Amino acid sequence: MKRPLFRRCGHAPDALSPEDQAVVDQFRAMLTALRNPEPWTPGGAQDIAVRVGPFIERAHTRPGDDHGPDMIAVALVHPGTPHAGAYLHGRQLGYTERGWLRCKTSTILGFWQPGYAMLTHASAGLPLPDDVGMELAHYALYIEARKRDDNLDGYTLLRLGPYTQTRHAQHDYDRLTAALDGRETTLVPGHRVSARYAPFDVSDHPRFADPYEADAVELLAHALEGVTPE
Repeated sequence: MKRPLFRRCGHAPDALSPEDQAVVDQFRAMLTALRNPEPWTPGGAQDIAVRVGPFIERAHTRPGDDHGPDMIAVALVHPGTPHAGAYLHGRQLGYTERGWLRCKTSTILGFWQPGYAMLTHASAGLPLPDDVGMELAHYALYIEARKRDDNLDGYTLLRLGPYTQTRHAQHDYDRLTAALDGRETTLVPGHRVSARYAPFDVSDHPRFADPYEADAVELLAHALEGVTPE
């Protein structure tokens, strides 16, 4: 008895539909990207691929803000960037609300390749998690008056931030340090005044003066008004 012969109408037995072929091509591109990463080097303007949990995401780097060999500033973006549809989809999934983040260079796979797109949260239809494993990449300066007996008692005269780039914060730090030079122990009785560089605390935002709207040294002078020097 002969077995019935089943055929897909209008197709060769091993033909794929255009949709299936597109999936196969994407899968092959993903394997190629994983097997042949394009090594990342600091200072490059290309987007990079970074690990976020079990996923891989596309990220812009912030020019001029390499934070040493171990940390850089990045912004996570939808894998379909810069297309308008990708922006809208990315907004729905939380890509546009993160701002600049501190990214450990150990999580960078290499420069971004389209083949990684299948491994993103967006491809899985998932929003980015609340914790992507990266802190905000904003910076702040604290000008503090501390007791001169080396204990931690004292208070903060001025908070400056957020700085969006380390070089801006460093510039103001240098200027403030120069303005305090020789006066650290005479401006506030019994205290030593100094500037301290630290991450920006977003939850404390209202207590900070915007360094981009006023001169840092002038802000310090206003903060010291009314303080009786020794």
